[in-house]
Amino acid sequence: MKRTLFEAEHDAYRESVRTFLSKEVVPHYDKWEHTGIVPRELFIKAAELGTFAAVPEAYGGAGVTDFRYNAVWLEEAARAGVAPAALGPSLQSDVCMPYLVEFTDDEQKQRWLPGVAGGEIITAIAMTEPGTGSDLSGIATRAVRDGDDYVVNGSKTFITNGINADLVITAVRTGDHPHRGISLLVIERGMRGFERGRNLDKLGMHVQDTAELHFTDVRVPVSNLLGEEGTGFFGLTRNLPQERLSLAVSALAQASAALEWTLEHVRNRTAFGAPIGALQATRFRLAELVTEVDITQTYVDRCIVAHNDGDLSAVDAAKAKWWSTELQGRVVDACVQLHGGYGYMLEYPIARAYADARVSRIYGGATEIMKEIVGRSLQMG
Repeated sequence: MKRTLFEAEHDAYRESVRTFLSKEVVPHYDKWEHTGIVPRELFIKAAELGTFAAVPEAYGGAGVTDFRYNAVWLEEAARAGVAPAALGPSLQSDVCMPYLVEFTDDEQKQRWLPGVAGGEIITAIAMTEPGTGSDLSGIATRAVRDGDDYVVNGSKTFITNGINADLVITAVRTGDHPHRGISLLVIERGMRGFERGRNLDKLGMHVQDTAELHFTDVRVPVSNLLGEEGTGFFGLTRNLPQERLSLAVSALAQASAALEWTLEHVRNRTAFGAPIGALQATRFRLAELVTEVDITQTYVDRCIVAHNDGDLSAVDAAKAKWWSTELQGRVVDACVQLHGGYGYMLEYPIARAYADARVSRIYGGATEIMKEIVGRSLQMG
């Protein structure tokens, strides 16, 4: 089905992104996978492309908040088979930037946003802890007010951009109430007592740095508080729909890319004297998957429109996130099967996609949490 989401300016941007990825990412991707991190220069080059254009003009950006541009970035990275490399910049643009634009005062904007807009400052957000995952109310990292500083103690884990990050938007406990006791502090590279653990060795997503962060008596100025003390939980929940929409867009784009690679493979691979795509079992399986992807694309596109209009609810974002990521898992698994032995070889993008896909059903809120959000909205008591 023909998509009607994009306009001419988005199509032009898509061509720019496609060219950018082919020149700046694809040739280096194997090396980055082995090193386990993308170079900081990628963020600067992505900034020149316009990836961080949502920063207001007054602070070095373009003030463009149309999420369709974000979707183009994610879709083209998936198409090129380098989606994990795009995750760092997209985390900055889709997840971290709303906090730094919406919850900062003028002084904080002047201090941080120009560097974010130019890619010189890399950001991360730290919510998950060794003992706390999807339940934000259970965080234990504590910030105690001491004069003009907060003294922070605790640990975070599974933090995307954790090695590269200069600014870490950190969920901390400033009170005992499970929700009103949570605040957001920006902890900066070089603060004494702020240490990074190892770059975690993951099943997939090898190109993306994911780290443990440790805070031991870190003195963070009160001027690094985002919003009012005690409003962190509500800030986090307010921005989660965009994060989950971003994950849905990426998961669906990766599923679509896997299908394209597989269609090419089954057209050219022969068995019993004919292309394996000519086998009815192959055709039926691919027909099922293509139909699911197309139907899901319609819903996700509608979510993007709703988000641009300021109408995307947490429930609808949760639906998009869990369905798209579960679909990604089904599609990629089937595509590996249709590749046969080649699907298990890492020189083929489908094998990498298989390893990379598994985490999408966990991060940003596990499927079970998404279903709980949707289920509670049904008001069944």
